[in-house]
Amino acid sequence: MTHIAPISLEHATDTTRPLLEAVQKKIGFLPNLFRVLANAPVALTSYLQISATLAKTSLSATEKEAVFLATSQVNGCDYCVAAHTFFAGKVGLSQQDILSARHGELNAIAALARQITESRGHLSAEQLAAARAAGIDDAKIIEVIAHVAAQTLTNYLNNTALTDIDFPAIDA
Repeated sequence: MTHIAPISLEHATDTTRPLLEAVQKKIGFLPNLFRVLANAPVALTSYLQISATLAKTSLSATEKEAVFLATSQVNGCDYCVAAHTFFAGKVGLSQQDILSARHGELNAIAALARQITESRGHLSAEQLAAARAAGIDDAKIIEVIAHVAAQTLTNYLNNTALTDIDFPAIDA
């Protein structure tokens, strides 16, 4: 049972209803994450704004999904692992790629995201040197940190709320 009830479109406020409708139109359905976020209109608005802004980073779609998967795995968010397994498949990652990304093994971006999440941002000089040696410049390091931060918000929310997973089931 969820700890924070999702808001239906019918019960959404005048502020959140158009935001939820836009998410539904973009994704094709209204994921429970957004319905839970709608309990706090400022949080929903902020999350949608940061997501739209971070969509413009230099990271590719597959690199972003690798960040989301690695971060969600470390943070133990079953909801986000399921959601991003679904979205990662849509951008071309295989099931093996997805599993590798979850464990920070797909590529240097996934490894960096896992390290940032595990260390809560306290990377060693060696970890930064390894990222740079793999071709990740300072701008991309900062972009990965920004994606980890945004993903951590949804991970913590879903872990606290016990959001019902409305994405296809995955193997843990």
